[in-house]
Amino acid sequence: MPNQKILYITTEMYPYQEDTNLAAVVNKMALKMHQEGNDVRVFMPRFGQISERKFQLHEVIRLSGMNIIINDLDQPLIIKVASLPGERLQVYFIDNEEYFKRKQYYFDDEGVAFEDNDERAIFFARGVIETIKKLNWVPDVIHLNGWMSSFVPIYLKTYYKSDTYFKDAKIVLSLYNEKDAALAGNVGEKLQFDNISDLEALKKPSFESFVIESMNYVDEVVKGDEFLNGDLDKGFNETATSKSEYLDVDSISKLY
Repeated sequence: MPNQKILYITTEMYPYQEDTNLAAVVNKMALKMHQEGNDVRVFMPRFGQISERKFQLHEVIRLSGMNIIINDLDQPLIIKVASLPGERLQVYFIDNEEYFKRKQYYFDDEGVAFEDNDERAIFFARGVIETIKKLNWVPDVIHLNGWMSSFVPIYLKTYYKSDTYFKDAKIVLSLYNEKDAALAGNVGEKLQFDNISDLEALKKPSFESFVIESMNYVDEVVKGDEFLNGDLDKGFNETATSKSEYLDVDSISKLY
């Protein structure tokens, strides 16, 4: 079914990241839907490892310049854009010096998780939502990939619940076996600042607990990896949300 507006929100995508299933799957899905005549946009963080020169990223001045308040601090939102190499498929990058300039993704060189991973996820989620609204582009399908993207449906169904902009969009969540880590113990206070509370994930906040939580806020849950680990598999099996086993790229279009 071409002519759908499909938004991919992801933490990884080939060729900006290589050697992960998540990055490869998102690339294949986005390209397939684009080539079938859909209006596809991709949003992801502009991690420091992504070369602006190599991939020809440039700032979109009309979309940049907003401030997002995280934990009572104003953080400037910078939006960069590039076309997927060799394709006319636009990829938007959420950037901020404080959160995304560092070369590592979620862990320092000693393997210790960054203390502000929670703030980075909140900034990313709100940055995507606000930028989509500023684009005046209303997606039919929002497909989430990667743990940071799990904050998006939580925000849409709580903080933005009275906003009708996304009311008709269907939300799909793909699950992947990502390396887990604890989030800051005071993440609840930061979410409370946006009037978000009573989340099960806050009892033991982690990358994975928020992914499991977000299953309650989407229309469809899909396995992004064929076999899921431990608690993620348990969450998938127990969720009351409509769900699909692992789907190949061709089956994804039928789901949409």
